[in-house]
Amino acid sequence: MSAEYVEVTTGTEPAASVIWLHGLGADGHDFEPLVPELQSFLPCATRFIFPHAPVRPVTINGGYAMRAWYDIPSFDRMAQQDEAGIRQSHQTVMEYISAENARGIATNRIVLAGFSQGGAMALYSGVRLSQPLAGIMGLSCYLLQAEQLMAERQPATLTSPVFIAHGDFDPILPPAMGEHARDHLSAAGYAVEWHRYPMPHSVAPQEIADIGRWLAKVLAAD
Repeated sequence: MSAEYVEVTTGTEPAASVIWLHGLGADGHDFEPLVPELQSFLPCATRFIFPHAPVRPVTINGGYAMRAWYDIPSFDRMAQQDEAGIRQSHQTVMEYISAENARGIATNRIVLAGFSQGGAMALYSGVRLSQPLAGIMGLSCYLLQAEQLMAERQPATLTSPVFIAHGDFDPILPPAMGEHARDHLSAAGYAVEWHRYPMPHSVAPQEIADIGRWLAKVLAAD
């Protein structure tokens, strides 16, 4: 493993996994408290993996080193992105998926999720895998390398359900960025479930309930 992680299992002999990527400057513990709130929705024992992103300098924060999946060179979202960092983190995501495969969880029983920068990575990686996931979830995030989506998305992933949610009052990533991700993925052929909530750059109780219902659906036994 190229990064450390937090692991929470809701029961013995997990039959599914959720790999959940945190946002900029946070760590794998950030969304760990949500597991008890989601547990009642889950149709089977589930292993939650919350990786810690590597520590790296982040340009928009004056080069200060913090946990980040890739560098953010500019507040201008149209500026050139850190493609090398994005692809490095994509490799890390694939390692986590392979590790779950080795533990007996097939890729189509894995949900790849994330918040903010982690959500952007979840959307990026989820459509570039050779096999479909049980689901892809991006919370309060945006679409990385949008201009490369059609060329790099793998046809096998078109069966992966996508959940995208955003806050109406997000001062960091405006709702239009979530809508942009929704529209591009829908145009590329993905079944996107879209939600907006009256919240800032955060997670709301109604959103957690909607995530739980969505997980129940995508992780239901075949």
